[in-house]
Amino acid sequence: MFNINKNILSSNLSPYLKQHKDNPVNWQIWSKETLDFAKISKKPILLSIGYASCHWCHVMAHESFEDNETARIMNNLFVNIKVDREERPDLDFIFQSSFQLFNQSGGGWPLTMFLDENAVPFMGGTYFPKESKNNLPSFKNILQQVSISYKEQRENIIKQKSLIIKNLDLKKNSVLSQDLEPILEMSLSHLDPVMGGYKGAPKFPTYNLYETSLYFYNKTKNKKYFDPVNTVIKQLCSKGIYDHVEGGISRYTVDEEWIVPHFEKMLYDNVQFILLLSKYCKINSEIYFKRKLEQTLEFLKKEFLNKEGFLGSAYDADSEGEEGKYYVYSYEELKNIKNLDKYFDLKPEGNWESKIILIEKELPTKDVLNQLLKIRLKRKKPFFDDKTQLDLNCLWISALISAHSILPNSGYLKLAEEFFLKIEKKYIKNSIYHSYSKDIVFIEDYAFLINALIDLSDKTMNYKYKDLAKKLSIDAIDKFFIKDKNIFQKNPIISNDVFFNPVDIGDNTIPNGNAIMLINLSQLGMLQEAQKLSDSLNGYLNIYKNHMMTSLRALDIFNNIQKKNNCTETGCKVDG
Repeated sequence: MFNINKNILSSNLSPYLKQHKDNPVNWQIWSKETLDFAKISKKPILLSIGYASCHWCHVMAHESFEDNETARIMNNLFVNIKVDREERPDLDFIFQSSFQLFNQSGGGWPLTMFLDENAVPFMGGTYFPKESKNNLPSFKNILQQVSISYKEQRENIIKQKSLIIKNLDLKKNSVLSQDLEPILEMSLSHLDPVMGGYKGAPKFPTYNLYETSLYFYNKTKNKKYFDPVNTVIKQLCSKGIYDHVEGGISRYTVDEEWIVPHFEKMLYDNVQFILLLSKYCKINSEIYFKRKLEQTLEFLKKEFLNKEGFLGSAYDADSEGEEGKYYVYSYEELKNIKNLDKYFDLKPEGNWESKIILIEKELPTKDVLNQLLKIRLKRKKPFFDDKTQLDLNCLWISALISAHSILPNSGYLKLAEEFFLKIEKKYIKNSIYHSYSKDIVFIEDYAFLINALIDLSDKTMNYKYKDLAKKLSIDAIDKFFIKDKNIFQKNPIISNDVFFNPVDIGDNTIPNGNAIMLINLSQLGMLQEAQKLSDSLNGYLNIYKNHMMTSLRALDIFNNIQKKNNCTETGCKVDG
């Protein structure tokens, strides 16, 4: 319900938006009513995008959105809209792209964008402090300066729309095929050969790159594609980014040695970690890596399960107002655990802010882990964002099926089928939608659902899954495929509520939806449709190659299936 003079977030289902329900800011949601009001009142929009487990989102909220004076300025000068990026990834994609256009640098969260009265962006930032510090201007000053600029230059700002759309529109050339491996090799050349990951800090596990590298290793048996995966897996499994006590992996580390994590645990990272580790374990069958795989699977099964029986989205980095408090230890807590220094690096002075982040030397016993868990469970657990996202739950099904190949006696294939039955009942028999609203769905939801169905069909030999995958592929083409561009739009063509039609061809927190659809169409034998998409992705690849690692894999699968070679996402069996 729209009311411009009050904060309306208390009735919203999103855990992130509910975190802001008591702010003195008159927060609105992204809706037709809100956007119409901005247009009629000729008032600029302040758009704030974040998510429930985002540390710097919490910092900005405490500093600014809970401050009465800041809220007064915001309410007087702007229409204020709060968005959960996981609920509306299309908005996040468009406005992150706009931020990068304006600032010529990567974005992040919280994303703070200023839009004109027609909801077209004209300026933006990420985190702004309450008071000026570290070369960042104060948020209150930014608010006042932006408002003055808008009043003085309103007509010129509004006229910028066509130029912004022109610059956001993806460029494409006429290349229809190209050598794919040199593009992968160029990306691999930027990796740290000792620590793994891209050189420098912060360090993110870029799963899409390693999945593609492992795919080309399985196809060619060339060690230059396996070695980077081998290096990074060993780092991820032994260092501080991995939770050795309960399992699961954090989003990234702030250092270049994978020691100090940003402690939030995201579902999208953990399902991709399971997928990569499962495929790695087919090559390296050491028990150490199988234990990490099983521990993470069991962690997600137990700790990410929400009331609906699906997996939720994330655990916060903070608890009791401190980042990492739930996960780190003091030396005093650990010193009496027998032989603990055999399994972990222990120093009285700690390795992060006088605390100890566990760095593994060798696989600990279950008794040691239980003692560590007993200490941890005395603390308050971080906040759990229990939001169901369809695409990620489908990716979980694929992860379970992949893990079944490594741990065939653990019931993961059965669990995958049980999860699909829940998805069939809630979504397929009613309507397919992303999270809360039954009116909002994205190409990624269809892409990963179809992909999970193909995985189920291949593993169970039950062809009802593949038949359904074909039907859903036709639905996806009808809803999302832009015929004059031969590419899938991120949101449905007929219900786009943004100033720009979003086409996403790059990997982000999850593999790209267009690339996954090319894999799907190729494996389903829908080669005429796949050919159009392949031609289009080749045209984009020649320009945006660094962001399209999943597309490399997808294009190679399509090319080989066209040549009648036997291909799966693991690799292609090439004749001769």
